[in-house]
Amino acid sequence: MTDARHESPEPATAASLLERGLGRRAFVQAALATSAVMAAGVATAAPAAAGGGHRTRLPGQVLQPGTGPIDGDVYLPSRPDEVLWGYLPRTTDAPVARMRSGQTITIDTVSHEGLLEDQGRDPAGWFAGRGVPRDQVLDDAVAIAAGYSRHPRDFDADGPHVVTGPVHVEGARPGDVLKIEPLSAMPRVPYGVISSRHGKGALAVQFSPDAGISPAEAMPRTPDGRATGDPLQYGNVSVFTPVRRGRRGVPTAHLPVGTKGEVSWPLDPFAGLMAVATVGDAATLNDPLVNSIPPTVGGGNIDVKHLNVGSAFYVPVVAEGALFSTGDPHMSMGNGEVALTAMEGSLRISYRLTVCRPGSGDAPSVAFRYPFGETPDAWVPIGLSDPDGARNGQGSDLDVASRRAVVNALDFLEADLGMDRAVAYAYLSAAADFEVSQVVDRTVGVHGVIPKAHFC
Repeated sequence: MTDARHESPEPATAASLLERGLGRRAFVQAALATSAVMAAGVATAAPAAAGGGHRTRLPGQVLQPGTGPIDGDVYLPSRPDEVLWGYLPRTTDAPVARMRSGQTITIDTVSHEGLLEDQGRDPAGWFAGRGVPRDQVLDDAVAIAAGYSRHPRDFDADGPHVVTGPVHVEGARPGDVLKIEPLSAMPRVPYGVISSRHGKGALAVQFSPDAGISPAEAMPRTPDGRATGDPLQYGNVSVFTPVRRGRRGVPTAHLPVGTKGEVSWPLDPFAGLMAVATVGDAATLNDPLVNSIPPTVGGGNIDVKHLNVGSAFYVPVVAEGALFSTGDPHMSMGNGEVALTAMEGSLRISYRLTVCRPGSGDAPSVAFRYPFGETPDAWVPIGLSDPDGARNGQGSDLDVASRRAVVNALDFLEADLGMDRAVAYAYLSAAADFEVSQVVDRTVGVHGVIPKAHFC
């Protein structure tokens, strides 16, 4: 394991001394157990129940598999036999890693951008065309693009995501909740990609003209070559987005404005996809509950930007061992994710995975039947338009998602905080926020933000 202290922009002296005294892994574990701490270029934060915030820093190196800081008790790379490309693990799939409840695991997630068929399925070549040298292209991304053979890829039918797992969590059983806490998230490379693809996104051509936009307003504004059957001719647009240190050393993404200007924003990395297995081997790969695109009651491609470092994501367990998987790493995302993708970029993410039993009080009551989020500052009830993954036909109505988010919020306030339901309804209208999670994953999402500070 290599040392990660180089290029650390002025961490606190005490933290630096503590790290040198304890060693990196012991230091990170101590930090995570006590309070939000920035150390050695790693975004770390206390669990959601402990409060705090987080900062994101670059690790100072390209995080090739097995190199650089690995904080978790267990390390899981993303080699071709440890991932499913476009699909979620099923309840009968063999685990690629095992851990105890409450342990931590570090997973090298791999972004699908640069690997996909409309980009040539050659990440070294695709990124070279954007000025990226080979040593800054991840070896596992190259290996997956060249050697993935667990099923034949179909660009038009499969999900795009590289999904790592499943991870068996000892003791997890049907009826429990898996509490998923992202403890650190480090960019593995100093760049990301934002893509818009024909037929997808908020302004996809199929939505015009009877859905409020004209054909001229559809995006992307390139020839739609899907009729060719050759993804390289589809006319999709992928925008390469470099990362560098901005003011005060904050890692920022940068895009041009005109010929001389620039827009930049801070990174806020998180995994768009966190899931437990929900269906058995009778489900085919094209089953909507297995495809990696639509989120479901098992989590999956949930794309809630608040589920970053320091948060907790609660998902109902269906299978023995929970069978956790993750992917779709984002360096940043805006609510709505309107163009189709966030700023996609591979991340090294460390999670704590904890089993919560019914009646223990360790998880929100809603979480035993529906995904639920929490941050140090807020509770995040989630609503999906079509939580069965479109098994009975696709539903992409934001009104449905928003109503479910409100019902889940009411259930939480009534059952967990003891509010009268009518009073809770009035409170939500006056003081809580309901935001669009995403409008691009076939099943669309809305989430509430209920500030903890409002409650005595």
